Amino acid sequence: MRRVLVLLSQALLAAVPALAQQDLTGEYISMFHEDQPERIPGPALGDYLGLPISDAARAYAEAWDASRMTLKEHQCMVHVAPYIFRGPGPVRIWQEKDQETQEVTAIKIYHGTYQQTRTVWMDGRPHPPESALHTWMGFSTGKWEGDTLTVYTTHMKQGWLRRNGLPESDRATLTEHFIKHGDILTRMSMITDPVYLTEPLVKTDDFIRNTHLDVNWIWPCEPVEEVVTRAKGAVPHYLPGTNAFLKEFQETVHVPETAQRGGAQTMYPEFKTMPVAGVRTASGAVQPVRIQQSRIATDSEIHVIPVRENIYVLTGPGGNVTVQVGKQGILLVDTMSGESSGRVLAAIAKISSASLRYIINTQSGPDHTGGNAALRKTGRMVFAGPGAGALTDAAEGAAIIAHGEVLKRMSAPTGQQSLMPAAAWPTETFFGDEHELYFNGESIQILHQPSANTDGDSIVYFRRSDVISTGDLFVLNSFPMIDIEKGGSLQGIIDGLNRVLDIAIPEFNEEGGTLIVPGHGRLCDEADVAEYRDMVTIIRDRIEAMLKKRMSLAEIKAARPAFEYEPLYGSTPNWSTDQFIEAAYKSLTRKN
Repeated sequence: MRRVLVLLSQALLAAVPALAQQDLTGEYISMFHEDQPERIPGPALGDYLGLPISDAARAYAEAWDASRMTLKEHQCMVHVAPYIFRGPGPVRIWQEKDQETQEVTAIKIYHGTYQQTRTVWMDGRPHPPESALHTWMGFSTGKWEGDTLTVYTTHMKQGWLRRNGLPESDRATLTEHFIKHGDILTRMSMITDPVYLTEPLVKTDDFIRNTHLDVNWIWPCEPVEEVVTRAKGAVPHYLPGTNAFLKEFQETVHVPETAQRGGAQTMYPEFKTMPVAGVRTASGAVQPVRIQQSRIATDSEIHVIPVRENIYVLTGPGGNVTVQVGKQGILLVDTMSGESSGRVLAAIAKISSASLRYIINTQSGPDHTGGNAALRKTGRMVFAGPGAGALTDAAEGAAIIAHGEVLKRMSAPTGQQSLMPAAAWPTETFFGDEHELYFNGESIQILHQPSANTDGDSIVYFRRSDVISTGDLFVLNSFPMIDIEKGGSLQGIIDGLNRVLDIAIPEFNEEGGTLIVPGHGRLCDEADVAEYRDMVTIIRDRIEAMLKKRMSLAEIKAARPAFEYEPLYGSTPNWSTDQFIEAAYKSLTRKN
């Protein structure tokens, strides 16, 4: 009897939640309090009071034009996890439990604002590598600290610190504490952003349990052509010094400009009105300031990231390799650098033991073709000679497919010494707009993008899987690398990015759907490409405006037309901001 009582007691204790944990489940509605003007009608343009923003964030916001939200790629974008709690919609919280143990594996949060569901994993799983897909809600893990639920979130897309143009970068992280007192739920958030914040931004939001109404907010969104007269590829924005609306807030509330323009110093009671050094002025001039570069952490490991069905991406310091596997064998898009070949082969072996049949090169650079020779010889491309009774009469390594200009660059046909061994050269080339391939039950289009990074660039579209490999047309670690001597151009980059946006179709709320593998950086979707396209287009428009004023290259560099984007893209070795601006300048002034 004693043993039965002990076992019964243990079972009852196992069924009781850990000491001091709160039951957060239920539906809540917002208590707006004093922040109602910001959360409902929205903050005024130019109002950055009390926010620890960087100079880059301020410059981004001063160029922001709300008309950008009329672009099809932006119409259905939603608020990211840190900001969505400040929306007007209800919040519903529930638990998911393991069917066997009845332990809580996840806490789910549904936002009526934009119809988003967020998962907070409670089972101790690790966060994925940086190269994994980023989403609006990010990847969240939680733990109980007494009666407080603490949540840590990574892998969020670029969003808003405040929806008057102040950005939050895709390198931000979020820490939250959920505290419940009776029917009141308080959420305290702390955003850390190495790009657009100089100190953590701490906010609180209050909610009250909804016990009366069953409120179900849904937000179906389908993008349409809102402005039919706008030129294709145009991105609404204000050139530096031309946003006439920035003064309205200051003139209405009568606060000093140094306070209105924000910065960490405006957060504290000790703040006194004084000039703020290194800030972009309303006229567009920038006082000298050293931008703190935000580097993506160096990771020497090659990660295998599942993309969709039989498509994977290998991400590492040498770039990205897209892998398609199936009954017919393995197909690769690009091969990284030569020194990475051993690790690439080891990563492929984790996915499939099939033979390598095809390599597609998106361009001729060594970070895309360096592994060609080593990887090609491990595979076999079967050829059938005339009258052959079987498809096994020849096996000469994997086939390498690329645009004809890639072969010209790699083989140095003008008589110069080639920098690449002949075993790395393409074995099949095409010279038109596209080349088609059907492999592993899938149609694959290799689409030439003329005059982009070089004159031989291609993007690869896996049609059934709905995955695009862009090569260096789209990267997340640098400004576009334009090789003028090899036929590259700034406009070609923009045209290529718009072509990717034309092909890509998001699944819901500008997320998912067509997945996109950049030349370098994490897995993406259409929203990520749209942000990059906007950046390149805005910089082009600024340089063109400066050229109309007959500014020299030195003057354009000094004006820093890429100012707010430097922390994101300006720290890549061997491709500085100045090199990009110089290449853009030469491209825009080159005589046809």
